[in-house]
Amino acid sequence: MRSELDTAAPERRIALVDLLDRVLAGGVVLSGEITLSIADVDLVHVSLRALITSASTLERSSRE
Repeated sequence: MRSELDTAAPERRIALVDLLDRVLAGGVVLSGEITLSIADVDLVHVSLRALITSASTLERSSRE
């Protein structure tokens, strides 16, 4: 017996080059936080944000 999850989304294979092309064409923002602590005392807190896109996409969006 198959569940709804099995039939809802068929498996698709995407080449790494195609995936990278989609990311660079649309852009993606990655963010994260890191906290280093000892004995429940926070010593270092780092917030990270990165925008990954192609230069042409960034230039095109800045003109709009």
